Amino acid sequence: MHITLEADYAVRIVHCLARNARRMDAKSISDETGVTLRFSLKILRKLVSAGIIKSYKGTQGGYEVARPLDEITLNDIIETVEGPFTLSRCLKGDYSCGQNCGEGCDCVFRGIYEEISQEVQQKLSAVKFSDLVKNK
Repeated sequence: MHITLEADYAVRIVHCLARNARRMDAKSISDETGVTLRFSLKILRKLVSAGIIKSYKGTQGGYEVARPLDEITLNDIIETVEGPFTLSRCLKGDYSCGQNCGEGCDCVFRGIYEEISQEVQQKLSAVKFSDLVKNK
C-alpha cells in the first residue's frame, strides 16, 4: 500500500518551494524535484486551486508557498491530490460491498478500517512543512 505518484510528487514540489523560500518558475521546480514539467504544471494547478501555492504571471512570475509553513501539513497536500485518505474503499460513500453496509454499519472490517484511516490522517496532519524545512 502506498500513496500515488502524483501525491508523492506534490509533497516534493511543496517541499522544494518551502525549502527555497522564494518564487520559482515551473521549469526550475521540475528540474529540482525530478518531476516532468508537464506533470509539475498539473500538480501546481491543483495546489494553487487549494490555496497552498500562489501563482504569478509574467516575466517575474512563478510559484511560491501561499501560507505559513506551520499551517501546511502532509495531509493537506495528499488530500489536495487524492482526496481524503481511506484505508478501504468501503469507507467511501459511493462503494457498496454488497453487505448493505453504510453509515452506522456494524461490519467489523469497516470499523477497523475507519479507525486506522483516522490514525493515518492524524499522523499526516501532525507533520508540518515548517518541521520538514528545519530538518533539511
